[in-house]
Amino acid sequence: MSLRATARITADADGGLPLLVSDGPLALRRTRAAGPYTRVTVVGAMSAPLGGDRLAIETEVRDGARLLVDSAAATLALPGRSADPAAYDVRIAVGDGAVLRWLPEQLVSAAGSHLRMRTAVDLAPTARLVLREEQVLGRHGEPPGTLVTRLTVRRAGRPLFDQELAFGPEAAGGWDGGAVLGGHRATGQLLVVDPAFADKPVEARLYGENAVVSPLAGPAALAAAVAPDALALRRLLDEALSELAPF
Repeated sequence: MSLRATARITADADGGLPLLVSDGPLALRRTRAAGPYTRVTVVGAMSAPLGGDRLAIETEVRDGARLLVDSAAATLALPGRSADPAAYDVRIAVGDGAVLRWLPEQLVSAAGSHLRMRTAVDLAPTARLVLREEQVLGRHGEPPGTLVTRLTVRRAGRPLFDQELAFGPEAAGGWDGGAVLGGHRATGQLLVVDPAFADKPVEARLYGENAVVSPLAGPAALAAAVAPDALALRRLLDEALSELAPF
């Protein structure tokens, strides 16, 4: 039987979590954080997402709040009894003067799986956002499953970023070619939205041969990378994180 589960987080400016609701495989735990952030860690309570599962996390960061969301381990997309794709939706709202650091561990697309992941973020005009996505295509020595991800961000009600990526056997041809992955099996991005970039935009530059930072209208910056494995990918994105988001 397929799972249906929605976990919910609400963070207040005083550090409180008036809403912290776990559901199914999505167990939420308040954990210790350094600095001014309230920290919530997503702990996988069971294997998921499997084929046909419908999972979601809804997060509200109220005006003036500072929230860090991370995860205890990688998310592993696996095949299930159902032939239907699994779905994992992340819905986020960040209020005025609020800061969200969304830094989960990698998403691993195992052979035979099919996952569609959508992340939708709505930002107030003075909100700040740090959002990391990392995809690992296949476990060690195996081909990837099919993975489709879409990230959309709106700021002050206007579109800021909208990107869809597809990998694996059911994706359109060319996803593993030189213009996309070039044979690499780990890919990811770090999106930083900060009103300070309006006065001092980020300069476009390379990190080695396989990562680049680009300014976006918004004001925002995007670091995108490909790498042979998850460890090398994290190193590239951590370098970008330290430079783009010191807050």
